[in-house]
Amino acid sequence: MKIYFDTEFLEDGRTIELISIGMVAEDGREYYAVNRDMPHKRIARHDWLMDNVVPSLPRLHGDARLHYAGKRSNPLALDWQHPHLKRRARIADEVRDFIQATPDVELWASYGAYDHVVLAQLFGAMVDLPDGIPMFTNDVQQEIERLGVRPEDLPQQEAGHHNALADARHVRTIDLYLIVARLRAEA
Repeated sequence: MKIYFDTEFLEDGRTIELISIGMVAEDGREYYAVNRDMPHKRIARHDWLMDNVVPSLPRLHGDARLHYAGKRSNPLALDWQHPHLKRRARIADEVRDFIQATPDVELWASYGAYDHVVLAQLFGAMVDLPDGIPMFTNDVQQEIERLGVRPEDLPQQEAGHHNALADARHVRTIDLYLIVARLRAEA
């Protein structure tokens, strides 16, 4: 059974830091979490992440100064009480459980090389992956190329770009489109 997933992350050429992860299983289950332990200050200095990823995270509403008394630092204005904000160790446990609850699991992503590294690093090194978690991720981009599908023919994502769960849902949409394209080509 397929699990489609996406991650948002901070990457600087040496390290990859999880920001959020979204997963959608073929049986309808979904998982979404935002890493409470992400490097907030480094992300706040990254213009692209601030413009494209941070707006989709659970954030405070209204004047942030009203939410904090004293000198607490919250450069991303995250809503610390939101249930999707979780410690990295808890995310690792929940992701492991989500994947292990899936029989004959296949992981699928779009441009998934970094996504797989981010996923694997939840558990340490690649050799530390728990039983039942594949050591590779299939990539819908390879299927698009293999099938000769033109990018302009693919379903377009209407909203939620760079929200890990919305992006994972869109990977599923693309895969379903590709399955139909493959069946038509074989007919």
